[in-house]
Amino acid sequence: MTTDRPPAQAGAPRGRGGQDPAAPPGPATASARDAPATPGSEARPPDFLARWTGLLRHYGSALDPAKVQALGTRTAGMICEGRPGAAATALVGAHFTDPDLLVEAVELLRQVPSRTDNPAGAFAAAWASALRERTLRQQEAIRTAADVARREAEQALHASEARFRALFEHAAVGIGVGSVEGEILTANRSLLEMFGATMEDLHGRQVTDLVHPEDTPEVWNAYEELIAGKRESFQCDKPYYRQDGEVVWTHLTVSLIRDEDGAPRYQVAMLEDITDRYRLQERLRHQATHDPLTGLPNRAAFFERLEELFATAPPGAHFGLCYIDLDRFKIVNDSLGHATGDQLLVEVAGRLAAALGPLGHLLARLGGDEFVVLLEHCEGEHDAVAAAHSVLNSLHEPILIDGHLLAIGASVGVLERAVGTITPGAAVRAADLTLYRAKEAGGARWTLYDARTNAEAVNRYTVSVRMPKALDRGEFFLEYQPICSLVDRSLTAVEALVRWRHPLLGVLGPDEFVPAAEETGLILPLGRWILREACAQGAAWQRRYGSRAPQVNVNITARQARNKGLVADVGRALADSGLEPAMLQLEITEGTALGPHDESLRVLDALVDKGVTLTVDDFGTGWSNLAYLRDLPLAGLKLPSSFITEPDPGRSADEDVGWRIVGGLTTLARTLGLTLTAEGVETAEIADRLREMGCDWGQGWYFGRPTSPRDLEELLLRRPPW
Repeated sequence: MTTDRPPAQAGAPRGRGGQDPAAPPGPATASARDAPATPGSEARPPDFLARWTGLLRHYGSALDPAKVQALGTRTAGMICEGRPGAAATALVGAHFTDPDLLVEAVELLRQVPSRTDNPAGAFAAAWASALRERTLRQQEAIRTAADVARREAEQALHASEARFRALFEHAAVGIGVGSVEGEILTANRSLLEMFGATMEDLHGRQVTDLVHPEDTPEVWNAYEELIAGKRESFQCDKPYYRQDGEVVWTHLTVSLIRDEDGAPRYQVAMLEDITDRYRLQERLRHQATHDPLTGLPNRAAFFERLEELFATAPPGAHFGLCYIDLDRFKIVNDSLGHATGDQLLVEVAGRLAAALGPLGHLLARLGGDEFVVLLEHCEGEHDAVAAAHSVLNSLHEPILIDGHLLAIGASVGVLERAVGTITPGAAVRAADLTLYRAKEAGGARWTLYDARTNAEAVNRYTVSVRMPKALDRGEFFLEYQPICSLVDRSLTAVEALVRWRHPLLGVLGPDEFVPAAEETGLILPLGRWILREACAQGAAWQRRYGSRAPQVNVNITARQARNKGLVADVGRALADSGLEPAMLQLEITEGTALGPHDESLRVLDALVDKGVTLTVDDFGTGWSNLAYLRDLPLAGLKLPSSFITEPDPGRSADEDVGWRIVGGLTTLARTLGLTLTAEGVETAEIADRLREMGCDWGQGWYFGRPTSPRDLEELLLRRPPW
């Protein structure tokens, strides 16, 4: 049974909790008032018990009033003790299963304080779980009875057929029997009522005719396995179309019936109508993912969709964001009140949805007067800018609210990027910072994301507020990107890359904070920490894998290279970790050493004397005098990814200027006896061309993205997959 409530008395008005608001206080009210205190009663409003027990009396009017009163007192105590789930379970166990009771109980729980964060949600979840368990127990009893009947049929066919027929005809759940060829043979009364059909409508139809568009492939895969005799049963939630075109949601259990030789003979389907429960769950899910004021997807739904896009987008896909903030909205709230402000937000949401909906873009409200537009299929910056124009145009005309003609504009931060070049959190932060550039320019305009300006804004904030104490708080961590031989694809080295797990901005890459740390001098303590951590990890690999352990590369900035303490820092890191000096390579930029008389050159010479090797990162992007190579104690060069492009099958390497530069630098490195590493190796074709040109090592997403030490160790334990 789905409800234990008798029909409400015709014409009887009912207030909250099912009580007549005009009725004078009666014995029930007095008993609620005089009821003994329950644990936690001091935390509830004075009228909570009366309202709660009144609600139960309305839906349990056919039961003993004293038992209903006692149940109400007991479950009210559970709720006020912070155990709304236990109260829901107790009510379902006492046959209070009417969905309308759940709706009114959830509404009442939203109005009272509780020791839990979301008593209404916990109550609804426990109610659904208890109701499901109750139904499953009933269903299991039916299945057990059916199984008993099947076994007895083998011993006494006529007796078992009688029992099964009685169970079949009078069962509360829908039961249908079909052949293993998929033909529907018979159905009981409950199933016919569920489908709004007659036996003539169903008899002879194929089970496969009952496909619904929302069926998952797993449902029909399981069905094919069952009728083939590969499984005995399966369960799932499945929708069906009724004869009148309406949809009924069911919990379906299909079992295979075999003959005395074990061959599949029949299939038996048992269907429980869960339409009310499904719609309740959908309603609760909608409330959890949509803004209650505007009806738009909320922050949680937006980030869920954005993360799903990043996880499923094909290589090379682009996306766009328009971060929207209303201009002068605070003035409306302060002068006309929040009620007017709320009406204005509803009107704005309607205009934005009307403008962006036909374009297929997702519009969400993040909170306050902030909205965001997600362009999942963005062909370029022009698409994102076009969406921003649509936003501004939709708000061009004033909005009439309660006789007030309100001119409301908006500022829009526009971001367009390739999916693989940024994280979801960083993308939203970048669009938000871009928005404030539009605000600073006077509002009522859009501004396009600029990486340099964004990085400067992030740096100013993070360095000034968090970075001095971030090391003490353990907010930094290292990831390692593999560097592999282009000859045999084996792992030869790793580059240690620092990350900052910022509590407000999420995970930041080195480009977002290292330049500011370099300017402020904070790079010195941060650099010491990076050296210690990287050397410790390299030593652990060396002890574990011996000669297969990779060389560890650590980046050194210009300020570090000019600091005489760098030699002591490196020496201490090597001594404390036990890492062999030859297994540590320091990567310097071209701007680090300016010439033979620069202070940094003496520091670098001292490091090489300790056995540490040096390589120049981003070679070819910073120097104007290649003669400096003669004076530096280098072991290798790294080519920047800007020189590396996807090979054009229609052009040779000699015809491509970028690849001609690579060829020249390869010859230079070979002449000087230096190991040449190419960054930006994204495909097998690039790796093969670099190998053919004489490049030694490769680094890029083809070999692996920066990752944790544990994940990187898989490259040490297995053959390369490339």
